[in-house]
Amino acid sequence: MLRIFLAVLLIINGLNLSHAGEGKLSTVKLSILDHIIVAEVADTASARMTGLMHRTHLPENNGMLFVFPESGIHCMWMKDTALPLSVAFVDETGKIINLAEMTPETLTPHCAAKSARYALEMNGGWFRKRKINIGNKVIVISPELIDSYR
Repeated sequence: MLRIFLAVLLIINGLNLSHAGEGKLSTVKLSILDHIIVAEVADTASARMTGLMHRTHLPENNGMLFVFPESGIHCMWMKDTALPLSVAFVDETGKIINLAEMTPETLTPHCAAKSARYALEMNGGWFRKRKINIGNKVIVISPELIDSYR
């Protein structure tokens, strides 16, 4: 399972799918505790820097998967982001390291508790409402491009 997770995410990162189409980010289907997520993939410095800035709506089970070039203590903040968001920091095996609730329009850093390769942002409270906790696994269901994430 670990090898499959790593292989799929490395393929996504290697293909640099975030520029598919006209500025639209590619998407990937994920699962945590049988909850299905459609996540936009932010796998370039530009996409990671922009993140979910300037969005006014995020569908209930949609989010953004930040793919970092290497594992490390990565941090997220909410500059120019009006939506309240939750973030899960995820290690190379797909295991959730820590979770944080982020306040809109702030520069307060929310950092991985230990080395993380990914961060998954969802609507505020999304993980808590589904009883998703540290140690739960993020599983890649479908790495291919999903035309519509709504």
